[in-house]
Amino acid sequence: MGTTRTHRDLIAWQEAMRLVEVVYRDTKSFPNDETFGLRVQIRRSAVSVPSNIAEGAARNSTRELVQFLSIAWGSLAELETQLELAARLGFLEHSTDCVNQANRVGRLVSALHKSLQHRVD
Repeated sequence: MGTTRTHRDLIAWQEAMRLVEVVYRDTKSFPNDETFGLRVQIRRSAVSVPSNIAEGAARNSTRELVQFLSIAWGSLAELETQLELAARLGFLEHSTDCVNQANRVGRLVSALHKSLQHRVD
């Protein structure tokens, strides 16, 4: 008897969850005046990535999973832009764990998207 696979089985989701943890850790040190600014935007973008992977995996079709992976990819692009802004403003270093983990998640989401895309074409 096979086991039912869920989003929790996807390495992309697992690494995206790690990304959220790293983002929350590294944005704690942002200036107080960024509490409701860039810090919140960065955190929301990060949370959106594993959330969209999970939602897509919970859907009943590969086509929908591919669509939600595209949304997760967009959230990653948004996050990477916000991390770049934070670095330019002196809140983060360019080579932070956030950036490295975001790049890793981006590679995983892209690979998963490509591997599934041919099934819906």
